[in-house]
Amino acid sequence: MNEPHTPHRRLLSCIGLILAALSILAGCNNQGPNRVQGYVEGEFVYVASPLPGQLEALYVQRGAQAKAGDPLFALDSTAEIAARNEAERRLAQGRATLEDAKKGRRPSEIEALEAQLKQARAALEYSELEFQRQEKLVRSDSVAMQAFDRARSARDQDRQRVAQLEADLETARLGSRSDQIEAAEANVRALEAALARAEWELSQKRQNAPQAALVFDTLYRQGEWVAAGRPVVALLPPQNIKVRAFVPENRVALIHPGDTVHVTVDGLPEPLIGKVSYISPRAEFTPPVIYSQESRSKLVFMIEAVFDPKTAVSLHPGQPVDVQFGS
Repeated sequence: MNEPHTPHRRLLSCIGLILAALSILAGCNNQGPNRVQGYVEGEFVYVASPLPGQLEALYVQRGAQAKAGDPLFALDSTAEIAARNEAERRLAQGRATLEDAKKGRRPSEIEALEAQLKQARAALEYSELEFQRQEKLVRSDSVAMQAFDRARSARDQDRQRVAQLEADLETARLGSRSDQIEAAEANVRALEAALARAEWELSQKRQNAPQAALVFDTLYRQGEWVAAGRPVVALLPPQNIKVRAFVPENRVALIHPGDTVHVTVDGLPEPLIGKVSYISPRAEFTPPVIYSQESRSKLVFMIEAVFDPKTAVSLHPGQPVDVQFGS
């Protein structure tokens, strides 16, 4: 992830070292006490995909201006499309299972149970009548006790049969048990999360510009394999352009964040106006000796200044400039 950053940073670091030395020498020249040399620095936005893949399309070229939301590049997404489609079908299956669990049995099955119940009730009516007749006969000693017992047993069996079918019919109309429905609902939520993940992974194969910026560099060519997290496009938004200057130790106390700076650039008729955004809390290029009056004059502190985005487009990273502090 750091390799694409290294060339730019090494180049700008070298420029900073050179210009910092020049700024020290400039203090001995005829420049004003608040005027130092500096250079333009750019903080790049490296756009990458969190997933690997072959670079299928590169929609921008180096040096072009990209607007927020413009497509930058696309990686091959065959596997992600297949995973998304599979997740959609699994979710549809899970939802169908849940709906089926909430319903009772099919109408034809319920009708069959209702018919069986009617038949059982009819049999119960007959066995009740038969039991009553046998009861009267056994009291008058016209029938044996064995026939009465058979009639009573048949009546009791028919009663139990009717009760069983009534319970079966009620259960058929209720659907699955509550714990089974809860399990089906949990399964649907898990499948919805899997689909969301698959859709997110598919969306990450195409990257758009997060903000309006200059396409500073493209780091891969179409057809090359891009590892996960490797930047493909380096953007330079105008608000990320700043000027760095190195101020001698005896001047830094006079400069504060928010102070106005005037930056003179070769080729521009008028200075660019910016504001101090950062003052380094420590000295740069500190000599490896104990501080003394002689060595303190060699200390410099880095100052950063930022500009309005419309002004910043006139600056280019690595460009040497002159910086005037104060009005």
